[in-house]
Amino acid sequence: MIGIYRERFEHIPALVVVDSEKENQPLPVVTYIHGITSRKEQNLSFAYFLAEKGFRVVLPDCMLHGERDEGLNNQQISYRLWEVVAKNLKELPIIKDALDEKGLILDGRFGLAGTSMGGITTSAALTQYSWIKVAAVLMGSPQPVRFAEEQVATLKEMNVDLPLSEEEQQKLIRDLSSIDLSKQIDKLYGRPLFFWHGEDDRVVPFDHSYSFYNDAIAHYKNPENIRFRREIGRDHKVSIYAISETVNWFDMHL
Repeated sequence: MIGIYRERFEHIPALVVVDSEKENQPLPVVTYIHGITSRKEQNLSFAYFLAEKGFRVVLPDCMLHGERDEGLNNQQISYRLWEVVAKNLKELPIIKDALDEKGLILDGRFGLAGTSMGGITTSAALTQYSWIKVAAVLMGSPQPVRFAEEQVATLKEMNVDLPLSEEEQQKLIRDLSSIDLSKQIDKLYGRPLFFWHGEDDRVVPFDHSYSFYNDAIAHYKNPENIRFRREIGRDHKVSIYAISETVNWFDMHL
């Protein structure tokens, strides 16, 4: 039977989804990061399918989301996207170290995946942590500098009052270079990396992940370790096909 357990990794509320008979055994781990304005519970179907394959799945609530809600509306949260991504990156080692201390990660097999903001976080984390063995990015951008520049330009065209000054905007974009995977492709180290993206995505542009994939594949000695799945007519919403392909990817590589 697949069990769902409420856990806290220090200050981070999370759900852990795992075969209840193996709850205290070391297993390969997949941590799945939700999207902006979402919450951990919305990825339970994903976690269930992964747990059926023998994984321990960790679904944390990101800052400002779910149990960590601070009463902000969706627009206010969206304006703090990059702050949340930065916090996610700081919190990943907390989750990994807590599981390590309990001996719950089998042979260091730690995988990371995420949707939208979670996909952005996943790509960024690959620039920081070599202990991530396998990753999957669903409709996220591995090009945060480009994404932030395009976001700012679009909002200015719409005459939206931005919460940051011009100087703060430029600093934010400069700072994102340190977590921009497209500028540090060498840090992939040939690790298995999966992308899924809908061609009609109007939130995170399809070309961000697709153009990166086409650049990155040349860095892989084994091209089977990087894969891109696209869906015609699909917008910014994960499909059953995407879930199935992601689960298969982890089952194959982690």
